Amino acid sequence: MARKASPSTHPRDGAFVLAVVNQKGGVGKSTTSVNLAATLAELGQRVLLIDLDPQGNATSGFGLDKNQRQECVYDALLGDVPIEQLIEPVGVEGVFVVPSTIQLAGAEIELVSAFSREAKLKHVLAPVLGDFDMVIIDCPPSLGLLTINALTAATGVLIPVQCEYYALEGLTKLLESVRLVKTHLNPALEVFGVVMTMYDVRTKLSQQVVAEVRDFFGEQVFDTLVPRSVRLSEAPSFGQPVTLYDPSGRGVEAYRQLAKEVIARV
Repeated sequence: MARKASPSTHPRDGAFVLAVVNQKGGVGKSTTSVNLAATLAELGQRVLLIDLDPQGNATSGFGLDKNQRQECVYDALLGDVPIEQLIEPVGVEGVFVVPSTIQLAGAEIELVSAFSREAKLKHVLAPVLGDFDMVIIDCPPSLGLLTINALTAATGVLIPVQCEYYALEGLTKLLESVRLVKTHLNPALEVFGVVMTMYDVRTKLSQQVVAEVRDFFGEQVFDTLVPRSVRLSEAPSFGQPVTLYDPSGRGVEAYRQLAKEVIARV
């Protein structure tokens, strides 16, 4: 059984819940979830990371072996396992993870017939919200029921957008999904911010994409530009956030700046 997170040492009204969402793959969702969690913890935040992606990249990104897990977030959503039993400490002080495994891949189908299917995650998270400052939900690259669960449980939506061709492709559908969830399931839901990832200062393309996204989203786009970085790409294969793997690199400095912007907005 996983070790439980110890209670918070000072009272809170409850965690700010941030869903990291983009139905496109390869835009930096897991990289952002892992490294934002680690840099928020550096700033004194107590962070719970929920890995809601069956690929389990956020799980392995903190060095947890997703192939050796007996239980995962699936068991909280569709079993009777309290989420408190699934919360695991990792190698970064102040960060705790609810892991994912490939078992979660069947959840999309099983949730279809579940009672209150869109709000399962919201209900299972409720008992632990008072123990954390921030909850980050790493979503799968789709707009299925797992992502809808994340949006229903969230206070805000963080959208990573890569500095590549077709960066805005599909975002209209994502924003429509956010609007529908806000209307029917979660009136408090807002787009919290947009973070530009894989920025290459050497290319006009990156600069053009940033300008285009800022024109579309306005002040919702964070000032921080997360660079394209070999060290950022390598860190997950070592089971470490970039704060541990490359503590003085460009990538970690970008996520530290992003963490400061996130706290300022919260």
